[in-house]
Amino acid sequence: MSEKRVYTFGNGQAEGNAQMRERLGGKGANLAEMNLIGIPVPPGFTIATDVCNEYYEVGQEKIVEILQAEVNAAVAHVENLMNSKFGSTENPLLVSVRSGARASMPGMMDTILNLGLNDEVAEGMVRKTGNPHFVYDSYRRFVQMYGDVVLGMKPVNKEDIDPFEAIIDEVKAIRGIELDKDLSVDELKDLVARFKKAIKEQTGNDFPTDPMEQLWGAICAVFRSWMNERAILYRKMEGIPDEWGTAVSVMAMVFGNMGETSATGVCFSRDAATGENLFNGEYLVNAQGEDVVAGIRTPQQITVEGSRRWAALQGISEEERAAKYPSMEEAMPEIYKELDAIQTKLENHYRDMQDMEFTVQDGKLWFLQTRNGKRTGTAMVKIAMDLVREGLIDEKTALKRCEPQKLDELLHPVFDKDALKKAKVITQGLPASPGAACGQIVFHADDAQKWREDGHRVVMVRIETSPEDLAGMSAAEGILTARGGMTSHAAVVARGMGKCCVSGAGAINVNYKNKTVEIEGVVYKEGDYISLNGSTGQVYAGEIPTKAAELSGDFKALMDLCDKYTKLQVRTNADTPHDAQVARSFGAKGIGLTRTEHMFFEDQKIVAMREMILAGSVEGRKKALAKLLPYQKSDFKGILEAMDGCPVNIRLLDPPLHEFVPHDLKGQQKMADEMGVSVEEIQKRVESLAENNPMLGHRGCRLGITFPEITEMQTRAILGAACELKKEGKDPKPEIMVPLVGILYELKQQKEVILATAKEVFAEEGIEVEFEIGTMIETPRAALTANRIASEAEYFSFGTNDLTQMTFGYSRDDIASFLPVYLEKKILTVDPFQVLDQNGVGQLIKMAVEKGRSVRPDIRTGICGEHGGEPSSVKFCAKIGMDYASCSPFRVPIARLAAAQAALED
Repeated sequence: MSEKRVYTFGNGQAEGNAQMRERLGGKGANLAEMNLIGIPVPPGFTIATDVCNEYYEVGQEKIVEILQAEVNAAVAHVENLMNSKFGSTENPLLVSVRSGARASMPGMMDTILNLGLNDEVAEGMVRKTGNPHFVYDSYRRFVQMYGDVVLGMKPVNKEDIDPFEAIIDEVKAIRGIELDKDLSVDELKDLVARFKKAIKEQTGNDFPTDPMEQLWGAICAVFRSWMNERAILYRKMEGIPDEWGTAVSVMAMVFGNMGETSATGVCFSRDAATGENLFNGEYLVNAQGEDVVAGIRTPQQITVEGSRRWAALQGISEEERAAKYPSMEEAMPEIYKELDAIQTKLENHYRDMQDMEFTVQDGKLWFLQTRNGKRTGTAMVKIAMDLVREGLIDEKTALKRCEPQKLDELLHPVFDKDALKKAKVITQGLPASPGAACGQIVFHADDAQKWREDGHRVVMVRIETSPEDLAGMSAAEGILTARGGMTSHAAVVARGMGKCCVSGAGAINVNYKNKTVEIEGVVYKEGDYISLNGSTGQVYAGEIPTKAAELSGDFKALMDLCDKYTKLQVRTNADTPHDAQVARSFGAKGIGLTRTEHMFFEDQKIVAMREMILAGSVEGRKKALAKLLPYQKSDFKGILEAMDGCPVNIRLLDPPLHEFVPHDLKGQQKMADEMGVSVEEIQKRVESLAENNPMLGHRGCRLGITFPEITEMQTRAILGAACELKKEGKDPKPEIMVPLVGILYELKQQKEVILATAKEVFAEEGIEVEFEIGTMIETPRAALTANRIASEAEYFSFGTNDLTQMTFGYSRDDIASFLPVYLEKKILTVDPFQVLDQNGVGQLIKMAVEKGRSVRPDIRTGICGEHGGEPSSVKFCAKIGMDYASCSPFRVPIARLAAAQAALED
């Protein structure tokens, strides 16, 4: 790494800028940038992200030695700009220490505020400010935060609250007060002493009194927080590499808790839930930033409009709202005017929705952070398209800025409106993150995980969430909190995850020990069902039916942009007309995979299928297959009609025959009755179908070669259906795919059967239909000999599930037994069955495409495994020049956006 590790900023000057995110992290880069464009920011310095990795290599003692000279100089820089002295008892400087990775990770790492206080410094601040309540409120906050973050004070049991909060609650109970800000100076002093005593008792360590020792402890604690459980989990969820590390930003403290002319808040330049162009946010008078973010107090709204919306949700009259819950626009009009002007300036500068933190100290506004705000999928699409219409960004930027995976949120079900009319509303909170969620109540993150693993849908109910709850929030369908506003931890993280969230439902009374929540006098226990409407903030008793989401005009506009720039087409995997219609409504250009085996499991079909399997001769099989033919033909006709004018790739029978017979005695008895034979005969046939490794056994083209009458029947059904449709004036475009080919002659043999059958069908129908014959490349040998196979195949469809399985030698059915260990030890970084292995499997695909085109330049290529809807896999397909990717219907929009982005990146 370079020699320089520390970068200063302040008073309109900075050694960094917004383009230095990799080095300074998002927070550090934006603090520097805000200085450069004239935003009021407390002076400070940022320790580079590389130092985080260096910390883990050399340890705390060595990193302090390495950084000491630069940090001392940077502290002096801040002292000079603030005209105060760190550690002074006459004119003291306090600082905050904050994390900041290059990618936003809200709440996942640690922050320490009010650093630099000890008993002597506190008394010096009292003399300087004449405000002992403010000083000792800051002191008790510092000891509490430092004890948590640096010294490791934690609840003993999950049912327990934070040990410091338990002490505070005890003191408030004696006085009969509810809010921390109502504690007296003597009570705050007592809290400081009791906090220090608790730290000594639980950790065995004295609370450090030397400000420089405090500073080094905080800096190293922030580095350590990069590897805490919640940060690791968040990085896995968001695909953030571990090696990026976090920067550390140290800033002069500005205080929102100095009295009624001071405040702290969080604001957004647009609505992060809906995407509406509405400045919004929350603030607290006489508070510090953690009070808003942690949701400990339910804050007030910044704008009058937002305040009125909030009051309406809470059932509060306009008169009461204006008197008790005024907006900042009303209570601090001059500050609001300045805040509004700066948020507009920041959005125009960054050309994106901004999430900002600010503090008002005794009437002066300071900005502590700005970043591109986390937003829901709905908001992401609306904001991108609005910014295009407003001329702030161009179409290509809009496409690049949208995250393909977040489109999934737009397709989530919503509550059925008719069902909602009959539902019982049990309480009202804030609509923190939209969507519909229904599940069984759980109260703890680890319970949410366990219940989810056991197959339950859960709603996590908390007093307020903390970053430690991340795993539970991820497992839950939705989150309900008693405290916190629209900018609380629960709200921000839920929006980023696309989870439904209702926050600040003040009428709920959560009891963690009893695992109950009381709502309006009714007690709900763990396991009871509730439903959340994250769009209105309403909470309902029981389960409410859902229906498909209605997509906005902005969604269509974004998809139209995708079509404008993309090169790779997106098809769908569909086995029914309904799935085909859904996919087509999402813009699928055809079907990349129809699995014919899924059509055999309905009552009459499975009977005929089993009759075919049981038959001991060609004549017997043909007789049974003749019964299946009309069913198959009807199924194919429905799918071809649903995709009229678009290609439909139909895979011939693929799985081994043992999958169609029962393996339990009850099922075998039923099959014997249906077939009119003995159970023993059925058992004998089932045993004869058993294979040691069926996934590599008698399946795919091997079935068609062994039993060509199966291929004949399916070809007759496909082309017969197509002929009927053509006679009806439709435009069917069937493609017949031979699965699991590894040898050219396998394809040649099956192709002969298909062509001979086609000739018969066309003669019988008196009409011909154009069709193509291709193969599925899903064995390594097929990829290696693709030039030979291309001499017979008109297209290649890559079955990436089996190709991954055979290339790695991993059974996709058994990988769960070792995959978690491989991911933990970083032998694998992702599950190769979810994200295409570009270095191994991808190279086989690339080779096969090149070999195929060397023999047949116009050969069409695509993928149809699970990877067809995964963005990085789709982009790889586009990069190597494939023609299409095929995925499940609800992944089609994701694949379309990823394909458009790939074209722009290219």
